[in-house]
Amino acid sequence: MFGDLMGKMKEAQAEVEKVKQRLDSITVQGDAYNGKVKIVATGNKKIVDVKISKELLSNKEELEDYLVIAINNALKSAENVHDSEMQSVAKGILPKIPGLF
Repeated sequence: MFGDLMGKMKEAQAEVEKVKQRLDSITVQGDAYNGKVKIVATGNKKIVDVKISKELLSNKEELEDYLVIAINNALKSAENVHDSEMQSVAKGILPKIPGLF
């Protein structure tokens, strides 16, 4: 009984590591001000790129506001991808419980 459980736990841990590696290769984008500020993040919620339109460089406060919006949008998208991938791992490992997934 415990041997099988330990085997499942090791299998789950290995699968989670594979998903984390896959999430590093998935990118999502968040933007603000009609795409004049773009943020790219990985599925592991790491910011990897920032693009800012030249026209926003003259207004520091406006740029800061749009950066916050774009970063939050990118991280929300990354979180959705991350949760979806991790949920697929859990489905494969946990017992079939009606209504769980």
